[in-house]
Amino acid sequence: VTMGQYTNLFVPSFETDQDEEVERKTEMQTLNGGGGGVWRFKGNKAAKEAASVSMKGILSRLFENCSRDGKKTILPLGHCDPIVYPCFKTSIVHCMLYIFETIHHLYCYLYTPRAVANYLNSDLPHKLKSDDIFMTIGCCQGIETMIQVLSSPKSNILLSSLVYPLYHSYAIHDLVEIRKYELLPDQDWEIDLQSVEAIADHNTVAMVICNPHNPCGNVYTYHHLKKVAEMARKLGIMVISDEVFKETIYGKNPFVPMGIFASIIPVVTLGSISKGWLVPGWRIGWMAMNDPSNVFKTTGVVESIKHLLNISPDPSTILQFALPNILEKTKKDYFEKKNLTLSQNVDMMFDALKEIPCLVCPKKPESCTSLVTKLDLSLLEDITDDVDFCMKLAREENLVLLPGEVFGKNNWVRISIGVERSMLQDVFGEREIYLRESDDKYKNCVGNVVNAS
Repeated sequence: VTMGQYTNLFVPSFETDQDEEVERKTEMQTLNGGGGGVWRFKGNKAAKEAASVSMKGILSRLFENCSRDGKKTILPLGHCDPIVYPCFKTSIVHCMLYIFETIHHLYCYLYTPRAVANYLNSDLPHKLKSDDIFMTIGCCQGIETMIQVLSSPKSNILLSSLVYPLYHSYAIHDLVEIRKYELLPDQDWEIDLQSVEAIADHNTVAMVICNPHNPCGNVYTYHHLKKVAEMARKLGIMVISDEVFKETIYGKNPFVPMGIFASIIPVVTLGSISKGWLVPGWRIGWMAMNDPSNVFKTTGVVESIKHLLNISPDPSTILQFALPNILEKTKKDYFEKKNLTLSQNVDMMFDALKEIPCLVCPKKPESCTSLVTKLDLSLLEDITDDVDFCMKLAREENLVLLPGEVFGKNNWVRISIGVERSMLQDVFGEREIYLRESDDKYKNCVGNVVNAS
């Protein structure tokens, strides 16, 4: 499938009819015993269910709906991987230089966790030590580890109604019940504290917050986070704070780490260099135990984390050795340049969406590499939900947006702004989604799109 000028983008390969036939025959052979007997093994169905709510799974389905004739360039605004675009390649060059320097000088930092602690301590009143840091293969392993630590009969965790889907997938796979609390889009996407208390019970063990929030793009204030901490203390639960976007802020609200409130409630901070330094494939991250009262040790949480990491691979040794240089020597202007580009893209996208009545963005993002919009079905014709909308858009216009169902919220859409400005201009230029007014009602033209050209 042609990507036009965006030839550096990864697009999943299409499943062919031949692939489907092979899969069908293989399934029949398994059921019939294949070699004459009955096979006593089969794949884990839990993996399929967990993958069905994953971002990769949904994106693959969307790309399969794109045209194969090569006449239209695919516009992948469902991805959030800025590194593939030239305008976002400032930080990675310096990160690579630090790695080469590490190899050249045999720079062996045996205490990489200390560098992470120092990096985080600049914002914390209760200083972290090396023993409080656990290195992980990106933030993803941190999420997986914490879900596994909390997995026990009848336990449940609280996730926001819009949440990074990997939390959902791991919880399904590890048989941890998920309960969703609401966010308030009209109040800067703050956490609805009343909804948290309403869904929590004696089996609730933790709540997950994302700050800055992915995908909403808001940055929580000190005042709001303190209320969250006090409520969690009342409920007797820990807070897992996903802070991978802390270096990707371009709005007015400053970043406040949840670890500031560790004297009120124990906090596990998840982080990585993937988003801030634009190196998502490098897979090096951390879990930080903000816990001056040693609650995590007395409850066995730290011991459980150590056991789980002992049966998991470690992050790349070379990257661990280079991480102190990356954290300590990266200058602020690298982040400022990246964030300025994102801010300009957000301004353009936010203004353009005002001209599309069926897509309502309640708040301009202040962080992250995407924005979310509410899909107003009452203004659409022959569209059943957000998945239907995105599938038809991909099939007819090769424009890939991500349905809100992936993040747990139906009839919302996530649009990536971490792309070249020219791609956004293409989306809102030659292939803008036109809405026509008929009988005082806007009707969707997906299915009968008019090209500006």
